[in-house]
Amino acid sequence: MGPDAPESSLADALAALGDRWSLLIVRALLDGPKRFGDLETEVAGIAPNVLAARLRKLADHGLISAQPYSERPPRFSYELTDAGRELEAPLRLLAAWAERHAGGEPPRHEACGTALEVAWYCPTCREVVAEEPGSEEELHYA
Repeated sequence: MGPDAPESSLADALAALGDRWSLLIVRALLDGPKRFGDLETEVAGIAPNVLAARLRKLADHGLISAQPYSERPPRFSYELTDAGRELEAPLRLLAAWAERHAGGEPPRHEACGTALEVAWYCPTCREVVAEEPGSEEELHYA
């Protein structure tokens, strides 16, 4: 398999996000910029040194940016970059998967009550594509 193989892409994603806390930090920042103390409160149970390390890692991967608001002592406000905001949809999918596997209900269409399914969509052609690009397997998550 080449460097653009799905396994390679997944490995890259896991390098950026594949630990206990990173996705929870990203989720907390979806609501907007937050200071370190706000993140400590919102991401319950995270140790300050772990939070600092994860924030550095997410910044190194270009998923968050740190904006200084105090020079002495140096303090920052953290916010998602455009790449970080792109994680909202996958986080929603992962949370829905967890809900289903915990015995909960899948997300449903408000108008008719049907369980929602995930599919690749081409915004230019306005068509749903039955298969993942470059894959033989049909996408079907509901």
